Amino acid sequence: MRRTVDRTAGKVMSMREAVAAFVHDGDTVSLEGFTHLVPTAAGHEIIRQGRRDLTVVRMTADIVVDQMLAAGCVTRLVSSFVGNSSAGSLGELRRRIEHADPEPLAFEEYSHYGMVCRYLAGAQRLPFYPLRSYAGSDLPAVNPGIRQVVSPYPAADGGTERIHVVPPVNPDVTIVHAHRADRRGNTQIWGLTGVQAEAVYAAGKAVVVVEELVADEVVRSDPNRTLIPAHAVDAVVVCPRGAHPSFAQGYYDRDNAFYRSWSAISKDPARLRAWLAEWVYGTADHAEYVARLGEGFWAGLAVGEALSQPVNYGRRL
Repeated sequence: MRRTVDRTAGKVMSMREAVAAFVHDGDTVSLEGFTHLVPTAAGHEIIRQGRRDLTVVRMTADIVVDQMLAAGCVTRLVSSFVGNSSAGSLGELRRRIEHADPEPLAFEEYSHYGMVCRYLAGAQRLPFYPLRSYAGSDLPAVNPGIRQVVSPYPAADGGTERIHVVPPVNPDVTIVHAHRADRRGNTQIWGLTGVQAEAVYAAGKAVVVVEELVADEVVRSDPNRTLIPAHAVDAVVVCPRGAHPSFAQGYYDRDNAFYRSWSAISKDPARLRAWLAEWVYGTADHAEYVARLGEGFWAGLAVGEALSQPVNYGRRL
């Protein structure tokens, strides 16, 4: 049995408090979660608080980025993929990039692995990170941040080798969504993972948004699920269903119908802004957003059990 946890202890705060404390105009903000555990509720609170001139770093720029763009929060995007997660286009993002409508968007593009390497360099405080996968790619021609250096070591044939490198990324704040954490910020994730840990370590500050807060002994009972340790976390926000329309493995399913509908919503600027007015500005917080959708809706995204086998970590006799 899980014992009752004191929600006021440790680093626990509301989403409103966390965004107010750690996201400021002009900041570089990383929002990570790869298809799974997208920090949507955090993006909505950034919109509600009217943040401006943000650089958003997100490997898979998707619906939440489109919404933040439409709300006027973002002036620069750093990404390795843009799109509506196999369900269509991002209307606001396309208008910004293709037609500078209503204003241009600075867009810095890397490959997926290039972004992973940027986070790794940032997390390790390295000046750059080498990779071979840009050989033959057009990306270095359009992104001056992708450069070449001469390797200090001989190539396989004994000659000189030039290799591509990418610069580190060090966000002012990283926000990730996760399954659960204790009050100190030891954060556990299972299922599909992305670069959440690397993005947290690369940042100046880190906010983890979780489906539930659990007692310390729950985390200690299964330590290998702790992807992000407490010492790297500045705030813990408890926000059930905060990844919708993406999913949280074992908590709720992906809302495929919403993804399919987004292309039509975002294609029409007036319809997109009406959606923001109703579902973001028109809700006080994510709890109200969840309540407005209704329990019948959430029942449709319910998931059954798929339990993992217990693990015996053993202890000294």
